[in-house]
Amino acid sequence: MSVEACAELVERGDPERFRAVMAAPVAAREVLFPLHAFNIEVSRAPWVTQEPMIAEMRLQWWRDALGEIAEGGVVRRHEVVSPLARVLTRAQAGALDALVAARRADIARDPFADQAALEAYLADTSGLLMRVAAEALGAEDGEIAARRGGAMGVAQWLRAVPELEARGRVPLIDGRPEAVRDMARAALEAWRAGPKGSPAVRIALLAGWQTRALLERAVRDPGAVAEGRLAPGPMRSALSLARAAWRV
Repeated sequence: MSVEACAELVERGDPERFRAVMAAPVAAREVLFPLHAFNIEVSRAPWVTQEPMIAEMRLQWWRDALGEIAEGGVVRRHEVVSPLARVLTRAQAGALDALVAARRADIARDPFADQAALEAYLADTSGLLMRVAAEALGAEDGEIAARRGGAMGVAQWLRAVPELEARGRVPLIDGRPEAVRDMARAALEAWRAGPKGSPAVRIALLAGWQTRALLERAVRDPGAVAEGRLAPGPMRSALSLARAAWRV
């Protein structure tokens, strides 16, 4: 029931995000590891079974757990839920319900109705997670984290296109290079636009340290998305994280 258990889960499930959290101040890790462990558990729930009903039950379990935190009463004992309950306010737990609900789209794996539906999904997953992370760290400007978190979601979605297709998903509304470029360019503009936010926002957004590089490459070479060539090399990735951590 400890933060260490959450850290181990993040290290196994998302090594890059683990590195980002380890680059944050020690006190911030106590908040970020439970949140990212929660996100990993929720995001993989629709994919660990071929039975839609079981996937729905898994997501409902997390919605019920968040409901217990939001109600302020007794919270189930669980290696992720227990640490999460210690770092979230009741309002933040209630807000995260929309993140779990959005993951229901991964159960049916149907194409998104349109670009707006895809963008709403990314806002309710990546954008919402970053807003709650920033606010849990003390930020009053969480909407900046939400905006940039949405752009971060676009970058990670484009990076995941080959894997999503291999899993039977139709990830893009329009897979033509010019459409992919437009999507990446809009996200890049959202990432760059406006103020960078308070220190709490910048700490939360360390998880998106590769966002700018991924989106810039997608704009430059949209064919890299379908071919799985979007990720930067290890050296550039490490330098990007070091720069992002230094700017916090």
